[in-house]
Amino acid sequence: MTDFPTAQSKHDLEHGHTLSPRFDGNGLIAAVTTHADTGEVLMLAWMNAEALEKTLKTGEAHYFSRSRGELWHKGAISGQIQQVVEARIDCDQDAVWLKVRPQGDGGACHTGARSCFYRAIEDGSLVERP
Repeated sequence: MTDFPTAQSKHDLEHGHTLSPRFDGNGLIAAVTTHADTGEVLMLAWMNAEALEKTLKTGEAHYFSRSRGELWHKGAISGQIQQVVEARIDCDQDAVWLKVRPQGDGGACHTGARSCFYRAIEDGSLVERP
């Protein structure tokens, strides 16, 4: 696993050209994943340094499963590999945004739904939406 460099200043962090992700106290960074063609939000997951490094190196999304405590190559079992079209990091480098093209049947959620955000909140209840 590669160690990412630490930004030397706030200016370097926010305006520099060096990737210096700021992982939380558990060694994780939030990763928002959207469909590269439609812009639909597919999922929110977590990455540790190894997952971020593998994602950038392979061009396929890797995450860290907090519940299983292990690295997770999205789609390795289901066939729903996420091909990364673009990876971005936010202004203070503590969140990642992946634009992906899902492979397989195009689902992103472990429930089989296209997006993990398949329910709307209406009057305090959850309603499934396409």
